[in-house]
Formats: sequence, structure tokens, C-alpha cells
Amino acid sequence: MTIKRRGALSAALATTLAASLPGFALAQAGTAGWPAKPLRIVVPYPPGGSSDIIARAISQPLSEALKQPVIVENKPGANGNLGADFVAKSAPDGYTLLLCDVGALAISPSVYTRLSFDPSKDLRGVTMLAYSPHLLVVHPSVKANNLKELVALSKTSELNFAVTATGSAPHLAGVALERASGAKWTYVPYTGGVQAVHDTVSGQTQVLMNGMLATLPQVQGGRLKVLGVSKATRMPLIGDVPTIAEQGVPGYESGTWQGVRVARGTPEAIVQRLNKELIAVIRTADIRSRLAGQGAEVVTMTPAEEERFFDKERARWAKVVADASIKLD
Repeated sequence: MTIKRRGALSAALATTLAASLPGFALAQAGTAGWPAKPLRIVVPYPPGGSSDIIARAISQPLSEALKQPVIVENKPGANGNLGADFVAKSAPDGYTLLLCDVGALAISPSVYTRLSFDPSKDLRGVTMLAYSPHLLVVHPSVKANNLKELVALSKTSELNFAVTATGSAPHLAGVALERASGAKWTYVPYTGGVQAVHDTVSGQTQVLMNGMLATLPQVQGGRLKVLGVSKATRMPLIGDVPTIAEQGVPGYESGTWQGVRVARGTPEAIVQRLNKELIAVIRTADIRSRLAGQGAEVVTMTPAEEERFFDKERARWAKVVADASIKLD
């Protein structure tokens, strides 16, 4: 075979590989030429929740940084798994991002007997963005002003506990609190935090555990009464509200961790670029201030740190799920 023919065959093989392997060319050339088209941030929950709030806060500045439109797309369903599955099965090219409660995503493998994707194998971490603790809130008509009074009331009156979604992080936080405090309540499942908050505000349910970012406005407006915060230390924004740990449940801590993940196989150079740009955006004074004013703190991680966090959360909640015998098809 002549040298000229061997060279032609090598070029043809390289072209075939580049066309058949998503991200092949980008992996070879860093992020040169990327992004060349609009990106989308998939939020696997209805509009108005914590993840949606953050996605819409970062979309425009991220668009400016990447010089491409960034579209927020809500794909709710199956406790966030529908949207997560969509991203897991998308092309691993960095154009489709999943912005969700990473802790909730880590719970899914323990709760669901059948998942159409594996959150560990089919997705990979980019960065965490923000953390907001859960607030333990009740309808203003509930005659309890702290956790002790709520526990006592739950043993003499029927209390309905609004669950943002069966098997969600707020649900398991409620289960863990019930078991640790001796409270008794009936869980009422919803398909998202917005409806759970709405029905607690209206009095159809009496107790709710939910992310501070989405729940605090209802407390500030007097539509819900807050009894405790699920952080290790008090939140300056509501410094007069005691932690749940302070109220007889040592070590109790939970919350909502918003982060970004992409399809496994996305070139490392693109993951690192996304990590860099997302961190720069979320750390801007304007966004940091807006989130702080709603009870969320900016928390960022390297891709490797986000992966380790996910694995730790998966192991942590697996025990709660097993102890409570929570299983969904």
C-alpha cells in the first residue's frame, strides 16, 4: 500500500470516528468550537420551585458568558426522574444540562424498584450551585409554636404532612424527623413542591417540610408558620428560628442541594468549561445577594467533589429508605 493511500485511509477513519462518537472532535481539541448552538437547562420539576428559581437566575448571565442562548425547559414527572432520564439519554455534548436537587436524585435508586436510567452511571457531576435548608412549617391555625408542641399535638390530633413527592428529600427528611422525635402524621403525596406549599397555605394539609428558597416567602407573608430549620446552625436571615437539632433532635440536618449534571461521556474539557462558567455566574454579587435574601447560600464544587457528594448522599438516604420501607414502582 502506498504512503499516499495509507494517509487517505487514516483520514477517512478519523472522519468516521469523529462522526460516530459524540464529542470525539471536541475531546481532541478542548472546547474549540464549543458551544456552537443554544444550550438548554432541563429542570425536572414544575415552574416556581427552588431548582427552577436558580435555573432562571443563571440562564441569562450564562448565555452572555458562553455567547449562546441558554433556554430553561421544565420537564416534571416521576419525582424529577423524567427530566433526569431525558438528560441521561441526551447526546453527551454539553448542550443539555440537568439542574436539580442532587440529593433527591441520589435518593431515587433506593426508592424506585425500576428506574429507566442509573443516576450514577448515566450522569456525571459538573458542580453544585446552592444549598438551602428545609423549613419545618405549619398552617397558621396549627396550635404549635415549636417542635415539642407539634410532636405533642400530633399524638392527639390528626396532622396531614404534605409531601412534595413520594421519596423526595423533603419526604425523607419528614420521615427521619418523625422517627427521631416520636411524632405521628399522615403523609399526603404531591407531584411537586409548588402544589404541596399551596395546599398547606390553604389549610388542606397542616405540616410541610420544604426547601427554604421556595418556602420562605410564604413564611414572610404570614401564610405559613415556621417552627424549625434543618441546618446545623441558625440561618442569619431568620436568626430567631431555632434549628431542629436545638429542639431535641441532635445532629438533624437536611436540605435542598441544587446542582448541575450532564450525560456521562461528555468530554472532560466541556465539563470543566461548564464548571468554570457556572461557578463564575453563581458567585456574582447580584445572584449571591438575591439567593441569600431568599435563604439559599452559594455552594460550588469541582466535578470530582460533586461526584463524591452524590455518592455520599446516595449511601446516607439508602438507610432511611430501608428503615422506613419506602418503595415505588
